[in-house]
Amino acid sequence: MAMPLRRQAESLRSGRATPDRRSGKVAQSDFEFDQTPVERTRSGRPQRELPQLYYLTHFREMLAFVREKYAHVLEETHREFLADFDALSLDTQCLYVRLVNRKGLVFETAKLRYEEISDLPGTLDALQSAGFAEPVDQGHFVELLNSISKDATIDLMAPHLETAGVKRSWSKAAVIAHARKTLSFENFSSSEAAKLFVVQGRRDALGFLLYLYFGRIEQGVTRFALRDLGVVRTHHFKADYEARFETREEASACYFYARHLEELKSSDDAECLEWACAAPTWPEAMGDTAEDLRDRLLFALGSRLEKAGETEPALAVYALGGSALCNERLVRLRYTRGEKDVARAKLEAMMAQPASDLEAHFAQDFYLRKFKGKRTSALTDRLRAGAVIGVDESFRNAPERGAAEVFRRQGYEVFYSENAVWRALFGMLFWEEIYCEEAAAIHNAFERLPQSFKSGGFYEAFRDRIEGKLALLKDPAAAFQTLLSSLTAHYGTPNGIFRWRPGIADWLGPFLQKAPPEALATVLREMCRDYMGRKDGFPDLMLWNDEGLRFVEIKSAGDQIRRNQLLQLDLLGRAGFAVEVNRVEWIIDPEQIYVVVDVETTGGRAARNRVTEIGAVKVRNGKIIGKWQSLINPQQAIPANITRLTGISNAMVAGAPVFAEIADDFQSFMGEAIFVAHNVRFDYGFITEEFRRLDRRFRHPQLCTVASMRALYKGHKSYSLGNLCEAFGIDLTSHHRALCDAEAAAELLFLINARRMEAVQKT
Repeated sequence: MAMPLRRQAESLRSGRATPDRRSGKVAQSDFEFDQTPVERTRSGRPQRELPQLYYLTHFREMLAFVREKYAHVLEETHREFLADFDALSLDTQCLYVRLVNRKGLVFETAKLRYEEISDLPGTLDALQSAGFAEPVDQGHFVELLNSISKDATIDLMAPHLETAGVKRSWSKAAVIAHARKTLSFENFSSSEAAKLFVVQGRRDALGFLLYLYFGRIEQGVTRFALRDLGVVRTHHFKADYEARFETREEASACYFYARHLEELKSSDDAECLEWACAAPTWPEAMGDTAEDLRDRLLFALGSRLEKAGETEPALAVYALGGSALCNERLVRLRYTRGEKDVARAKLEAMMAQPASDLEAHFAQDFYLRKFKGKRTSALTDRLRAGAVIGVDESFRNAPERGAAEVFRRQGYEVFYSENAVWRALFGMLFWEEIYCEEAAAIHNAFERLPQSFKSGGFYEAFRDRIEGKLALLKDPAAAFQTLLSSLTAHYGTPNGIFRWRPGIADWLGPFLQKAPPEALATVLREMCRDYMGRKDGFPDLMLWNDEGLRFVEIKSAGDQIRRNQLLQLDLLGRAGFAVEVNRVEWIIDPEQIYVVVDVETTGGRAARNRVTEIGAVKVRNGKIIGKWQSLINPQQAIPANITRLTGISNAMVAGAPVFAEIADDFQSFMGEAIFVAHNVRFDYGFITEEFRRLDRRFRHPQLCTVASMRALYKGHKSYSLGNLCEAFGIDLTSHHRALCDAEAAAELLFLINARRMEAVQKT
């Protein structure tokens, strides 16, 4: 805590408070202030400075929006909140919004320190008089204990002699557990300590207003601040936004289910049982959004009950839901309990009228395995049928990248497609229908997806226009021009479908040229019909050569095919694409290319020091096939001790290129190779940081010759480069010059790969 509890009352009464560094400038006498953002730079990126009282501006912006768009769903308690808030003084409004934006609902008054509020005790009294702040009640007592420090909790117990056996060495959790058992709320509420805490008031009314605006449970309006700082980018797709709810009943039901989903995260087993008993009396789920929220809540609650061993309540809860997940758990639980006839009847009903493709797949697969004698699941069958490809074991942490390198050597162009290709194509082709048409319901500037995606009505709303655009795909050149027009018009615009990438056109043209037009149209049509169900699960890699295009899902040992992945594989196959699953077998690949790198630097910290020299050696099949070396101007002084170690002086690098001038050449030399170094974290860290300063990514699989030599050649007292070179007779005549050290580390790599090959051959 900021100070012992016994001193906080005095501090509050006197109004003493240290300035809050986050609050900005001293408040002006009125609410008219300059809101022009001030640009400043941090880590090379522009960042804005928030104006004074920004948080109140944001809160008022939210309230004004709700007043305008949602007057038809507000109840009397919400209108009273709005009127009463308007009647508060400026300082009192500021204090309330400060509480709203802080974490939690219970606050120590001594920590409420805001420079712009001149009379904090008086303002707090006014806030409580208006009902916007309240004393701690029984329902918030546990939250209070969790919000204060361990020592403060012990201080609370001390006046009531409830610290017997408590030790300050205990963990905070142990002290709180003891306090919950021994400290009664009645004793606390009658003590002086109770006056040192306050609870945010009007929580339910405010929570509903925030939900109307954001469409999700929010603590406050900090997302507005993130918007103004440039951390969160908002869109301007539409000049006017539509209310997300047509009726008060729909809005209330959605808020009920969304709030309970959030509260479930912190609920205990006893509360979950109470919710299960009350579930049949929950509000009617009016509308698609409410039905989805209800089903999500029922599934989450049922899962919690299962984990607690409460199977009967879990079954009752699942039975109230209509989602594929609830139905699957119902079937599995009934079957496990021996109620096979009930499970079979439920499966047959699901197969006859599946709620989704996901449900149909589960029902058919489970039915065949449990009632028709099929021994393995469709997921296992598809995985086992996949072809095996050998990938160098250096790619164990990046199997897709290793597989891509194998395919490149076979002559394929490779793109890491996964979901990115399909989402980008979908978003660019249907941008106008998604965001710009009157039927595209978007509810505020923070939202990135139209309501029709969530309700499933997008295809029906724009059927004719969608089919017209799908027909364009028959002419790849015309389709490419249409997509380029969309790319030019909207590039960089924030959206919830895909990320704009500079290389987007690199795959777009070949994809349209080589993909079967009808197959392409089939997949995109399914995405239009069910975007939320079809937006992910696509294969990892897209390959093309002169013979055509295909998609490949990569699985390494221990990986499983997820059900949504199998659905997408089946969709692509039915549509007419060549699609397959490949299983990775780890090998020592003699054709694998490595680049052994050594860097010399101005010091030992990548974030602060710079590279002065890079030496790199390209290796394949036990031979050096290329070398690259350059001195680099670090744009900072080289310390004398570094010069003594490396021999590289300030004069030597004065005329050398800066890193930006050699970055392209070095990255081209690296290609898709594995990055190898002696203590790879050091060299890779410096190279990565240099690229980061250029706002570029540098990502390669890594191999450390120090770690590998320790693992494969045990018994050496030291694994420094110099000692290992001496032990194995490797030339190191210019130690601490980059190319010499890289060549020596390459010789160690040959030893490492020889030993790895021996181990593979033995197995």
